[in-house]
Amino acid sequence: MPYLILILAVIAETIGTTALQASQQFTRLAPSVTVVVAYGISFFLLGWALKYMAVGVAYAIWSGLGIVLIAAIGYALFGQKLDLPALLGLSMILGGILIIHLFSQSAQH
Repeated sequence: MPYLILILAVIAETIGTTALQASQQFTRLAPSVTVVVAYGISFFLLGWALKYMAVGVAYAIWSGLGIVLIAAIGYALFGQKLDLPALLGLSMILGGILIIHLFSQSAQH
């Protein structure tokens, strides 16, 4: 259950960050409102996940998955190119998340 809550927090954060790009520096109302609401939901869910998970682990997963998803969305929706070093770095982030999830005993308290 904590991982489901955390994944929902990542999804909300990803929606908020995508809307942040679409808001054009908060000059468009609907995306700007979406940013505030999505980040609020994300932080609420992240806080809820912290009842069950260590803060360092939860934040590492939340931020790492958010980075990878935003990079993919930036590429797909906004035409932002990723070079080889960026792809390697994103791969290492995913690898770190997998190592935490599969092998760490610190993931839950």
